[in-house]
Amino acid sequence: MQEKPPETLLGHSVDYPDQYSPALLQPIERRVGRETIGLRADEPLSFSGADDWTCYELSWLDMDGKPRVAIGELSIPCHSPRTVESKSLKLYLNSLNEHRFASVNDLSEVIEKDLGVVCSAAVLVDIVSIEDFSKRGLSSFAGINLDEQTLQRVKSEPSPDFLLCLDDDEIIEETLFSHLFKSRCPVTNQPDWASVSIHYRGRPMVHAGVLAYLVSYRHHKAFHEQCLEQIFVDIQRRCQPQALTVIARFTRRGGIEINPWRSTENAAPKLMRQGRQ
Repeated sequence: MQEKPPETLLGHSVDYPDQYSPALLQPIERRVGRETIGLRADEPLSFSGADDWTCYELSWLDMDGKPRVAIGELSIPCHSPRTVESKSLKLYLNSLNEHRFASVNDLSEVIEKDLGVVCSAAVLVDIVSIEDFSKRGLSSFAGINLDEQTLQRVKSEPSPDFLLCLDDDEIIEETLFSHLFKSRCPVTNQPDWASVSIHYRGRPMVHAGVLAYLVSYRHHKAFHEQCLEQIFVDIQRRCQPQALTVIARFTRRGGIEINPWRSTENAAPKLMRQGRQ
């Protein structure tokens, strides 16, 4: 039986903090979501990856009391036993609004330390100025857009039986993507929207089946990271590709967007902000 989502600050009315409060950060155990897709805690993961968070509402005071603003980029490794609950992170970041820091480096070190304690792993923090962030521009996924494929069937829960490969010995390498992904928050039931990219090397996957599989998440209740890992594991089990990388770019909620990726490769993919982010 699937465990109930952990009790979190999501869906509750709370007061915004007016002083630095690392105790606001709430952990979420990764094992809970992984057990639902058959990943045992005592077995090594078949993938590497991270959850890359972009925090658009980051502000603090310099030593003269002058407000500063920037964009925070956080990377939580997928091998961490815990991740952080999103609303608690938002409240924690707001608790920095009236706190003085001697430098941007001091600020990033504090955030890295606090998140490292919650996640029980090293968390990377990069604080980017508004000007530098704006210079990066927007991007779009490369590869084959699946969104005009015809769907013969639609299901309302993740259905890996849609994932089919051609029955031949041909090995190809291609990237497929879709902007039609939607799931639901398991706590608030609000919709979560994302663009998903799948790069693989292996037997050719049936494109219409991949789109039908992604669309089958429309009413599925799970956190961003859990959805992404289920997509990766289902493709790995059903199609057994030689190499696989799955990336999800979720739209922001509460000034924060979460962009998880999982891969059989060790090198991190280059991630750029999508047009609707």
